[in-house]
Amino acid sequence: MGCDRNCGLIAGAVIGAVLAVFGGILMPVGDMIIEKTIKREVVLEEGTTAFKNWVKTGTTVYRQFWIFDVQNPDDVAKNSSKIKVKQRGPYTYRVRYLAKENITQDPEDHTVSFVQPNGAIFEPSLSVGTEDDNFTVLNLAVAAAPHIYQNSFVQVVLNSLIKKSKSSMFQTRSLKELLWGYKDPFLSLVPYPISTTVGVFYPYNDTVDGVYKVFNGKDNISKVAIIESYKGKRNLSYWPSYCDMINGTDAASFPPFVEKSRTLRFFSSDICRSIYAVFGSEIDLKGIPVYRFVLPANAFASPLQNPDNHCFCTEKVISNNCTSYGVLDIGKCKEGKPVYISLPHFLHASPDVSEPIEGLHPNEDEHRTYLDVEPITGFTLQFAKRLQVNILVKPARKIEALKNLKRPYIVPILWLNETGTIGDEKAEMFKTQVTGKIKLLGMVEMALLGIGVVMFVAFMISYCACKSKNGK
Repeated sequence: MGCDRNCGLIAGAVIGAVLAVFGGILMPVGDMIIEKTIKREVVLEEGTTAFKNWVKTGTTVYRQFWIFDVQNPDDVAKNSSKIKVKQRGPYTYRVRYLAKENITQDPEDHTVSFVQPNGAIFEPSLSVGTEDDNFTVLNLAVAAAPHIYQNSFVQVVLNSLIKKSKSSMFQTRSLKELLWGYKDPFLSLVPYPISTTVGVFYPYNDTVDGVYKVFNGKDNISKVAIIESYKGKRNLSYWPSYCDMINGTDAASFPPFVEKSRTLRFFSSDICRSIYAVFGSEIDLKGIPVYRFVLPANAFASPLQNPDNHCFCTEKVISNNCTSYGVLDIGKCKEGKPVYISLPHFLHASPDVSEPIEGLHPNEDEHRTYLDVEPITGFTLQFAKRLQVNILVKPARKIEALKNLKRPYIVPILWLNETGTIGDEKAEMFKTQVTGKIKLLGMVEMALLGIGVVMFVAFMISYCACKSKNGK
């Protein structure tokens, strides 16, 4: 009977050891299964999870606008006073609701090309007013005229047209006009063919962005969704050839297995450049663990602090010989217009940039840009893209509307907050199909390993105790 009992204990210990070993073997095998499944499902080709959500996002995306309403236009134009602004908003539009078009796979270089149709639908219930609300803002055409046409004789001619059209440094425009375009009375008098429609985002509706060409990841998953080339409405050929404007993805997804140490690079045609985000914190998003990557202050630093920004310092006087920071000149891809981008309320900008403007209140939580990325798949499940559009206006002796200015201004026009969050139904589906299976497999691995170790130790203790007792 003692022998039978010993055999039972030995068998139990062996079973425990086998379970522990099996659990240990299952862990790398399970990891391999997960990795193989993820690599298969994130490839951008027909039939994968990634492709379905890539063609048309399942997330509702909103773009909110806050307009900087100028409170003292006459004082500024006559006395070159500080510009007092008051933000009004949000005015909300639904965007990115249209599916990608002209999708073409290239099996030779493992890329897929497409265009992204643009459209914006006003959402009254998410807005403080209507598209007919009026604002006092900088006159975009008048401010840009002496910047584009620097010849004195030409400016004299333009001045006569500005006066004839009764245009001035500031104007009153509705939200719809300011965003999407209006016929400018001054430009309408110019006697040679030019575009007479002006708007911060004109043209937008019924246009397309692209052609984009991205890697589909079929041959190399570490390149999936990374942009190979871009040819679109934003003419990047204005930039010097040494300026690498396109780097990374479109921010909707990144190559899988994202580590906290990785710098996520993404391209935005709205600002004509690539930019980057760094790890900030871990977040629980509807039960899904994600990494929050944030746009660092260094992204808008001066070229002295961040050499990547040397292409965006073109105006030596305005930038104090490229030492100012917090704003980037993107005029070269805006047909020469004096457009500058920044974070909202000049967050992280040098004091000389914001000093001429009153009424700004930069706030890190409200004005920073971030991406919440699920690290295993690389999918962006939540994001907030926040940017401010500014126009440079300078003194111009030949143009009466600007001749009293004693200094240049980088005038904030509006700032936007484009946001998207995975819906509750999609989140549950994601947890079921991805994170849930990974957690289950991990629990099985740990359970087998734990049970095996416990059984092995328990049976070995019992065996030793039994053997000691029999010895006596």
